[in-house]
Amino acid sequence: MSETHSDELLREVAALPSLPGVYRYFDAEGQVLYVGKAISLKKRVSSYFQKNHGGTRIGHMVSKIVRMETTVVRSEAEALLLENNLIKTLNPKYNILFRDDKSYPYLKMTGTPPVPKNLAPADAPVPARAPQPVEFARVSYYRGAVEKKHRYFGPYPSAWAVKEAILLMQKVFRLRTCEDSIFANRTRPCLLYQIKRCSGPCVGHIQPADYAQDVANAERFLRGEAQDVMRGLEARMMAHAEKLEFEQAAELRNQVAALSNVLHQQSVDNVSDRDVDILAVKVQGGKACVNLAMVRGGRHLGDRPYFPVHVEDASVMGAAEEDAAAVPVEVQVLEAFIAQHYIQVPMPSVLVVSEPVSKRLLQALSEQAGVKATAVHQPREQRRAWLDMAQTNAALQLARLLAEEGSQQARTRALADALDLALDDLDDLRIECFDISHTAGEATQASCVVFQHHKMQNAEYRRFNIDGITGGDDYAAMRQVLTRRYSKLAEALREARHSGSTPDAGLRLPHLVLVDGGKGQVSMAREVFESLGLELSLIVGVEKGEGRKVGLEELVFADGREKVYLGADSAALMLVAQIRDEAHRFAITGMRAARAKVRTGGSKLEEIPGIGPKRRARLLQRFGGVRGVEQASAQDIASVEGISRELAEEIYQALH
Repeated sequence: MSETHSDELLREVAALPSLPGVYRYFDAEGQVLYVGKAISLKKRVSSYFQKNHGGTRIGHMVSKIVRMETTVVRSEAEALLLENNLIKTLNPKYNILFRDDKSYPYLKMTGTPPVPKNLAPADAPVPARAPQPVEFARVSYYRGAVEKKHRYFGPYPSAWAVKEAILLMQKVFRLRTCEDSIFANRTRPCLLYQIKRCSGPCVGHIQPADYAQDVANAERFLRGEAQDVMRGLEARMMAHAEKLEFEQAAELRNQVAALSNVLHQQSVDNVSDRDVDILAVKVQGGKACVNLAMVRGGRHLGDRPYFPVHVEDASVMGAAEEDAAAVPVEVQVLEAFIAQHYIQVPMPSVLVVSEPVSKRLLQALSEQAGVKATAVHQPREQRRAWLDMAQTNAALQLARLLAEEGSQQARTRALADALDLALDDLDDLRIECFDISHTAGEATQASCVVFQHHKMQNAEYRRFNIDGITGGDDYAAMRQVLTRRYSKLAEALREARHSGSTPDAGLRLPHLVLVDGGKGQVSMAREVFESLGLELSLIVGVEKGEGRKVGLEELVFADGREKVYLGADSAALMLVAQIRDEAHRFAITGMRAARAKVRTGGSKLEEIPGIGPKRRARLLQRFGGVRGVEQASAQDIASVEGISRELAEEIYQALH
C-alpha cells in the first residue's frame, strides 16, 4: 500500500512520536477523508500504511491519502474531545457524523429569583405604585445562549415539550406568560386570568410575596421536588382552614388538585431519577438512528431522533481503530453520538443506553463537564420501560427514513432514466432550479434551489435581487440570474481545462438546470449558456400544461430535442414538480420580505445601531411609518417605550 504514497508522506509517518494525539487524512483535492485519535500516533498511523488492506473500504480510503496533519495532546481524554470537535467541524467522509439540526429549547424564568420562605404576610398592604414586571417572574419559551440573570430549565427535546411545560405552569401555579411591555400597560386582567391560567399580577390581584411563593414552587417542581411541593401546599391549605380563611384555603385546594392530576398523568410519583438521558440505537440498511429521550425533574419530556451520515464507511474504519476484535456498528454509532452530542449540550449524571459504551469515553466527558456520568446498559423497572420505549421509537423512525429515502431514490432514478443522464453515481445527481417572483414588477427576486443526494440541500439555496431591468420582465430577470450564477464558474472551468488541472468539487456544473417556464425562458437560458460556452443539454424548462393543470407539465430542452411529457403518474415528474415548487416557494418568501421592506422603508431604521425588530415596530406603530418617524423630533422619539434620550438623538441624526 505504501507504494502508492509519496516519500514525503511516508517520512512524516515514520517521524511521528509515540504520544497521544489526533490525526487527519486529506485527499488530492484537499478534502478531509478521516479524523482519528490514538494513544500512540506512531503505532496507529503506521498501521494504515504498513498493512495491505486490499480492495476493502479501508484500502480505498488509504489509497486516496496524499497529506496528513497531526496534533499531539496530553491525554487520551483530550484526544477524544479534539477528535469529535474536528469531526463536527471538518465533516470527513469516513467518520460517523451527527449534524446539529438546531439548538435545544429551554423553559425560561425571568425576573428576580424567588424570595426566601420568610415571606411578607399575605395581608400586607398593596403598594400604591403599579406592579413592576421585575417583581413577577415570567415563564416563557427560549432558545439561544443563557444569561445569568435568568433561570433556565431543560434542555427540552422539542418546542412542543416546552409549551406543554408552560401550560402546566399556568394550570398549576398560574404564572404569567405575557411580555413585560404588555404587563406594564395592563389596566384590567386578560383572558388568562378569567380562565384561571394566571393570577393577575399585572393589576395587583396577587401580592408579590404570594406570587414569589408560586414561582418558588414551580421551580422546585421543575427540579423534581414535586412531592415536597405537594406537602407544602397541603400544609398551607390546612393553616388557612384553621384560621377560617376559607377563600385562601380553597385556592390552595384547587392548586393541590391540579398538581395531583399532573403527577398522576405523568406517572412520576415513585420515580427516584431526576435527570436522565435514554439513548437507543438502531442500524439497518446502511442507515442508523439514535433516539434520545429526556427525563428532567423526574418527568419524561419526550424524545428526538438523530440520523448520522457515513455509517457504512465509518463503521469499517471504526473497527480498524481498535486493537482487539471488531466493535459492533451499533456501539460505534452510539459512542459517536455521545462523544459529539455532549461536547456542547449539558450532560446528566445518568445515561441509560441500549449498547455498552466505553468507560474511557464517559471518563473523558465527565472531566469536561465536571459531572461524574455513569451509563446503565441493562436497566430495570422504570428505566427498563424508558429504554424499551426509546428502542421502539428508534426502530419506527429508522423505518420511516428508509421508506422515505427509498421513494426519493426511486424518483431520482426515474428522472435520470427519463432524461438519459450519464451518471457514475446516482447519489451525486445535482439539480439547480431557478424561479422569478415579483408583484406587478415590484421587488423582483430570483431563487436558486439545489437538489442533491436525493434531497433538497437547504444550505445551498441562494436568492438574487434583480436590478436594472424593466419591472415585470421575467426574461431579463432570468438572463441576469443565470449570468450571475454561472459566469464565474464558467471562467474557472476554462482556466482549469487550460492548465490541465482537476476542478475543485465546488466548481462543478450541475447535471441539470431547471427553469420554471416554457420556450421563452429556455431560449433566454440558451443564450446565456452559449455566451458562456456551457453545455446546452443541461438546460430543461418546466412548461405548464393545458389549463395549467398539475400533472400535465412538459419538459422543454435547450439543445433542440422534442418536448417530453412524462405522464401525471411519473415518478420523474413528481421529482421535477417537487423541485420546481420548492424554487417557487423560496422565491415567493424572499420577494414578500423584500417588498415589505421597500414599502415600510424599514431598512432605514435597520441600519441604525441599537434598533432591533421590537423597537422598529414600536416606532413605526407610534408614528405611522418611516415618514412619520422622520418628521418627529428627538423628544417625540424618546417618548416611545424602550427608546432612551441618547438613542432618540441617534435616530434623529440618522434620518436627517
